[in-house]
Amino acid sequence: MKIAKILNNNVAVVLGDNGKEQVVMGRGLAFQKRVGDELDAQQIEKVFALQSDTLTGRLSELLSDIPLEVITTSELIIANARQQLGQPLHESLSIALCDHCHFAIERHQQGIPIRNVLKWEIKTLYPKEFSLGIEALALIHKRLSVELPEDEAGFIALHLVNAQLGSDFADVSHITQFMQEILHIVKYRLQLDYRTESLSYNRFVNHLKFFAQRMLGKRGVWSEDESLHDVVRDKYPLAYQCAVKIDQHIQQKYLYQLSSEERMFLTIHIERVRKETLALQDDADEA
Repeated sequence: MKIAKILNNNVAVVLGDNGKEQVVMGRGLAFQKRVGDELDAQQIEKVFALQSDTLTGRLSELLSDIPLEVITTSELIIANARQQLGQPLHESLSIALCDHCHFAIERHQQGIPIRNVLKWEIKTLYPKEFSLGIEALALIHKRLSVELPEDEAGFIALHLVNAQLGSDFADVSHITQFMQEILHIVKYRLQLDYRTESLSYNRFVNHLKFFAQRMLGKRGVWSEDESLHDVVRDKYPLAYQCAVKIDQHIQQKYLYQLSSEERMFLTIHIERVRKETLALQDDADEA
């Protein structure tokens, strides 16, 4: 296996048997080596044979700047997730998760935490992925001696959710179309003039994106506890009736019925965006 490009002492690019570039990694494998030199196969700890040349290029650029320990820890997280989820994960996850872990560790060391405003939704809607995120934090702490906050488990969980997109999920165009339909129903039923820069609106859009991925991929969320659903229904009647209208639309067009849990979450987000939008409209009128 000959070196085509040296990224650092631990990472190099080689040409595979099919003539495509591969990224190989191992402690000290490229130390004092030159382009064209043969690599010692015993020193190779990981081979990234990505199908896309673009992804290979992005991975090469990324790995040249990230410590080996972070890369290997990220790959262990992915291996654990792949085993527990029992399904393929998109190859771009190697890039996305490694980059996120590196950036999260840098932010933590600089004292710049980022709050995950979707942690509650992620924890409830994606419990398996969130649990894997918690395991990832434990692994990072064990291997890198960095104790990241629980918010990061939510971010890692979202990377795992996105990596599961494939034949079982709708493509981006279908997800975008679905989101536009729901935003349209809420806007005109409640007579809202969206403030797209507001926090509640962006939370709502993010919720719709992940909900669309689950719904169009036939991954519903069900709960036998109706008590919280009933409280939300009674407390936010306008938002709840809007959620019922959305449920009717989804049943008619997508042949999917919302569970009480999903209707509850949808109601909460609609109420948030309704209240914040109306408050911003009132402030604008007074000005």
